[in-house]
Amino acid sequence: MVAAKATGAEPATMAALNKYHVGNVYLSGRSKAGTATTASVVSALTGTVSAATTGGLPLSVATDQEGGFVQVLSGPGFSQIPAALVQAGAGPTKLRADAAVWGKELRSVGVNVNLAPVLDTVTSPEFAPSNAPIGHFQRQYGFTPHDVSVLGNAFADGMKDAGVAPVVKHYPGLGRVVPNTDVSSEVRDTSTTSNDPALEPFQAAIKGGARWVMVSNAYYDKIDPANIAPFSPTIMDTMLRTDAGFTGIVLSDDLCSAAQLEAWSDADRALNFFAAGGTMLVCADPARIPTMHQAVVQKAQSDPAFRAKVDAAVLTILRVKAGQ
Repeated sequence: MVAAKATGAEPATMAALNKYHVGNVYLSGRSKAGTATTASVVSALTGTVSAATTGGLPLSVATDQEGGFVQVLSGPGFSQIPAALVQAGAGPTKLRADAAVWGKELRSVGVNVNLAPVLDTVTSPEFAPSNAPIGHFQRQYGFTPHDVSVLGNAFADGMKDAGVAPVVKHYPGLGRVVPNTDVSSEVRDTSTTSNDPALEPFQAAIKGGARWVMVSNAYYDKIDPANIAPFSPTIMDTMLRTDAGFTGIVLSDDLCSAAQLEAWSDADRALNFFAAGGTMLVCADPARIPTMHQAVVQKAQSDPAFRAKVDAAVLTILRVKAGQ
């Protein structure tokens, strides 16, 4: 899944879709242009679908429409969405109805996946300002796993009501870290365990039919201290697939521009993710796609076990796109 500027895709994004057969795209940055202009931006992207580019299969078109500080699309026709902590005050019934309205706005412009809701549990109101990725921006739906589960999943259900697939994130949780993996490296969660209460919102989402789960870029010292989550078979295969019974798309967070990934080459980022059981890689920098594409193709051609993982990932994506 490659980034396209919400104000209009650049040549590198179009090359990723047309030449390198990337089958999914997300609108990034910020656009205040409204629904009519955004629909034309999306149309230019979906117009790349053909037998030669994507095998005629539709693109998943996503964006980050959480609300508050994280709302990519605004302007005429789009609601101004409050931050999750404010959304929570409406209660689950009203929040689900509100989210359905916001989802219909996305669907009207051709966006069919929302990279939301955040299901991370920030441990307390006092800690929240220090929690750079989530609490600092009021992206959490509360301060207990129960509240986050009820309210965050109400948002997810509203998106589903509108025909937009929610992406629950950031598994297994970013509510206890201090730095943000986007701008810092060596970000570690030192307390979350593989049967942690904070997993409740994600487990509820999966039981409720969520087909997309985004994994965080952090290390989890009590789960797999040697590997960041998108390189961890323990997190993606054992915890998500086996323990939680998830059969959908395991989506990475950005593996191209996040500071947490600085230590790895572009090729290794892609190879490590798929080898560990990842399904769909998110890349914020389309210029890095050619190197990643080449690395994955070469490894798949020479390593039958790796090829089987790639084939399984593609089959999962096809099933989800087909509504299975």
